[in-house]
Amino acid sequence: MKQLVSLGIDLGTSELKAILLSAEGEVLAQAGARVEVSRRQSGWSEQNPADWWQACLSALGQLRATNPQAWARVGCMGLSGQMHGAVMLDAAEQVLYPAILWDDSRAVLQASQLNQDFPDYAEVTGSLAMAGLTAPKLLWMQQHEPQLFARIASVLSPKDYLRLLLTGEQVSDMSDAAGTLWLDVAKREWYAPMLHATGLTVEHMPRSLEADQLSARLSAEAADALGLPLDLPLAAGGGDNPVSAVGIGAVNAGDAFVTLGTSAAIVAITDHPAGNPASAVHSFCHALPQRWYTMGAMLAGASCLRWVTRLLGQPSEQALLDLVHAQWPVDQPVAVSSPLFLPYLAGERTPHNDPLLRGGFMNLGHDSTPAMLGYAVLEGVGFGLLDAMNATLSAGATVNACALVGGGARSEYWAQLLANILDREVYTLHGSELSACIGAAKLGLLSIGEGAELLGQGMAVKARYQPMPAVQDVLSARYGKFKGLLGAAQGLRA
Repeated sequence: MKQLVSLGIDLGTSELKAILLSAEGEVLAQAGARVEVSRRQSGWSEQNPADWWQACLSALGQLRATNPQAWARVGCMGLSGQMHGAVMLDAAEQVLYPAILWDDSRAVLQASQLNQDFPDYAEVTGSLAMAGLTAPKLLWMQQHEPQLFARIASVLSPKDYLRLLLTGEQVSDMSDAAGTLWLDVAKREWYAPMLHATGLTVEHMPRSLEADQLSARLSAEAADALGLPLDLPLAAGGGDNPVSAVGIGAVNAGDAFVTLGTSAAIVAITDHPAGNPASAVHSFCHALPQRWYTMGAMLAGASCLRWVTRLLGQPSEQALLDLVHAQWPVDQPVAVSSPLFLPYLAGERTPHNDPLLRGGFMNLGHDSTPAMLGYAVLEGVGFGLLDAMNATLSAGATVNACALVGGGARSEYWAQLLANILDREVYTLHGSELSACIGAAKLGLLSIGEGAELLGQGMAVKARYQPMPAVQDVLSARYGKFKGLLGAAQGLRA
């Protein structure tokens, strides 16, 4: 089976990526296609599911055109995708409403209502109800769009809707299902009481498998459109964070990583459910059987750097990073009185569970420069991750050395700053921006009985960053000031 190739697809918020992976774990080719987010109202975040299919056709078309020999050897597929989104379908499997995404905050009141009315459910579902998770979105639909809600026959996560178009089958997996708040994460089965609390039943849910199981096979229509074999096996796949963990080899209890993309998170693998709902720490099912992960999540990560780059009129993120590096060497302590940044541009999840919280700068002066503001943003995201890590540790998870994945991992400066802030070794990996695609392709191989030896095979380490003692005292003092600003931010909440 050495000629076997697995196709891995990751449906992200801003881009659908796809790779061809050999049975030996080598990335043979990659492609991508952008997808747009609609924000019709303040706090809303939606996508048209039809755009996902067009992006899939585009990315896979690129792979087929540029790598015909490898494409001809594709023998299985796997999926990864953005979590917590809601795709609502009628009885004819037609989309009823734009997909409501993970960073949509319209269901704040509904999440609060669920937590108030059903306080014990969080221990079963692994998390407090939050506006970004799927269940409160459906309660919002029931209350604000009752006629549409009455027509809902099924609810799918984004990558599972893509599977429906590829295979004609409605299937999910444990890791993505856990992110809906409708799953009993310990028993790994749908939790009827929470479904009933949002006006649904188990009949509205797809059948759910482990991520490495065979879920369905490619339909004739999709096979014809993509130039792939009819009945090509498709693994159940999983949510982007757990599938990224499979991609980088974080599969055993004690493994941990930081993901720094549009959002950010610190993820620790466990061999049992280990959450802390009171601190907004999630405990979700991993993309492998009998494994879970504890996660502290931020709603804005590397997107904060993109935002401040535009705000300051800098030509690129790298140009701003170069300014920061020149003025504020990462191995030297900054002034305690330098500007601070609260990274709550989209609200915050762990540990504050407040999607209406907003960010801001503090301690600006006439002498403040773009480099100072750029540094404050990098540091503020790091402090947010430290908040998330401390909450994760409170749940009993272990966080030692952390891999750093996502777009933010491209910055050596940011990686070192995170090591300093978290007081942990941080290491970057070659090809980590493709970790979710690689994990999806690995799951594809597992679904047909291949690739077991790839599970423990991580990615080659690109660089290692150790905490620098010389900056610890100042960072600790600045972190104390950062935490002290929370009350003011909450007082300005919309």
